[in-house]
Parts: sequence; C-alpha cells; structure tokens
Amino acid sequence: MKRIGDYLPNVSVPISTTSPSRSDPVYACEVCKDAGWTRLDVPVGHPHFAKLWPCQCTLRKREEEAQKKRLVLSNLERFERHTFENYEPTPGTDEAYDAASAYAQDPDGWLFLHGGCGVGKTHLAVAAAREISTHNSSVIFTVVPDLLDHLRAAFDPANGVAYDDRFNAFRNAFLLVLDDLGTENTTPWAREKLFQIINHRYNERLPTIITSNQDLAKIDERVVSRLLDRGLTVDIEIDAEDYRRRGRPDYVRGRSRRSR
Repeated sequence: MKRIGDYLPNVSVPISTTSPSRSDPVYACEVCKDAGWTRLDVPVGHPHFAKLWPCQCTLRKREEEAQKKRLVLSNLERFERHTFENYEPTPGTDEAYDAASAYAQDPDGWLFLHGGCGVGKTHLAVAAAREISTHNSSVIFTVVPDLLDHLRAAFDPANGVAYDDRFNAFRNAFLLVLDDLGTENTTPWAREKLFQIINHRYNERLPTIITSNQDLAKIDERVVSRLLDRGLTVDIEIDAEDYRRRGRPDYVRGRSRRSR
C-alpha cells in the first residue's frame, strides 16, 4: 500500500530549460504555482482524493516564521557582545568561565551561577546560550521578573491560547536561561507559575542555566531544593569584584554569602 509520501502533487509541472515567453507566468514555486497548497496524485475514491496539503514552500515559510518568533522570544539578539571571546576574566572567575564554556559544548543538566552583582554571571550565561542556539533554535533567555510579566500580560481567562503558548514555550524550550532568580516581586500566583516551570524542567531534566545574586534563603525552598540537586546541577559561586565598580575609591569588595 502506498503512503502519502509516495504520491506526487498533481499540480507539479516539468522543469523547462527554455526561457518563458512574455505571456508565460513566472512562479516562485513551480510545484503549487504560488497557491501554497497541493493535491496528491491519487485515484478517485482514495481517502486523500481532492484534499489539500500544504506545499513545501508553505512549510518552509511556516518554519521561517516560527524561527523568527523563537528568535524574538529568545531575547538573545540584544546581547551581541556577550560572547566567550569578549569576556574579560578577573581573579575568581576562572571556574565559572570553564564551567559555562564546557556547558555550551555539552548542555546536559543545569548550571547555576551565583555571586554578587557585576561578577559576569549574565555574560557567561548568555555566551553559553548563544553558542548553544547555533545548534538548537529552541533557546530562551529571560530575566525572571520579566518572565512573570510576560505571563501576566498574556494571561486572559477569556483567551487562554496566547498564555498557554507562552507558558509552554518557557517550560519546554530546549534551553532556558533564568537570569536574576530571587529578584522577582513574588505573589502566590507568580511564585506558583515560576515553580511549575522550574519543576517541569527539573522532572524532564531539560537544560537550564540559572543566575542569582540573592541569598538562597530568599528563594522558594522548593526551587532551592531542586536547584541544589548535585545529581543535576553544576553549582558555581563566583567570588570576584564588581566590574562596574572596579577602581572606585568607595568600592569595598565583600564576599557574597549564600544560605544553604
């Protein structure tokens, strides 16, 4: 028995080696004549007779549009300079740099980068995400408070489709980067939605990079429990200077403290 793929669209035309005359139409797609749809070359009575199927040109356009949406959602376009090549290591950042670089080559499990402000956590997380995105387009970077704002903006009880799509995009992306965990203004609703995303990715062991400059005591204990799972997470504390304040006479470097 033939399968759908064994049939040729009945609108296909032979390739011509001659130039078209003035009266001959020129199509971008010779298969569907720019209609976007084809019918299978099947006999009358076949279950697929006269049914329309998207042409390959339509499928390509859909994938291109989906890729553009993923790129917009990824938030990586605005971080053009956040690469490993542009990273300026300082004392105390070598371990984090090596861990992020290794993770970019093999994004397995979770990577947790934490430390004070300005120690390069976001730069390294984005550098890894950008490198991974060259092999897998399903990569999303988001600051945690922004993630919750996106969900709130999309949530409408009368139209749950947009919300569901956005929520599932965060839950199921191949790689999700959650930047500044613990800085969100939590409400019971926000706390639960964030936990649902993190818990799903924990259960499915989906690649996830998380950064934070907060004391872990300020983060949902359920999240911390999963975040510090040694069987899943590479946990790196960056003890370095704030590069934004380096050299200022009023800057006193202090080691970040993390309650565990």
